[in-house]
Amino acid sequence: MASDQGTTWFIAQLKPNSARIAERNLHRQGFETFLPMVEETHRRADAFITKTVPLFPGYIFVALDVTQGLWRKVNSTYGVSRLVAFGSAPTPIPDELIVAFQKRYAQGDEEEPMSPFSPGDQVRVASGPFADFAAEIETIDPDRRVWVLMELMGRQTRVAVEPRHLKPL
Repeated sequence: MASDQGTTWFIAQLKPNSARIAERNLHRQGFETFLPMVEETHRRADAFITKTVPLFPGYIFVALDVTQGLWRKVNSTYGVSRLVAFGSAPTPIPDELIVAFQKRYAQGDEEEPMSPFSPGDQVRVASGPFADFAAEIETIDPDRRVWVLMELMGRQTRVAVEPRHLKPL
């Protein structure tokens, strides 16, 4: 998913709450973009809410051909505030950095692999509200939800966890 020959990656600063708007408008104009996303879990009232949010809020990576002078077109795109520049011209980002981000934060449409765990396995929760808790897998649902038993406040408690948040002990 690296950029084509002749294109260079830049960072565009976005207008507030305009990440998806800017991404859509840049794609309509033929620009390649990359908006790395991560999951964040927050506690609201008595529940934990997990949302997917941008890794760099307020910024998006844009690939463009600088020899054609298209960076002014990016600056006038709805949702984009400006390309980040040090001086009078936008500052390029090394391709190696973008490739590393794309490998780490790829958002493909490929289906998640089946859980490598089976009932009775001992696991550790890697992220989320129960991070670093040890647990035992009780069941695995067909919709890939994994039910684990963990010791909470002196009692066995059954909790649903996504397989990607589990690591073997």
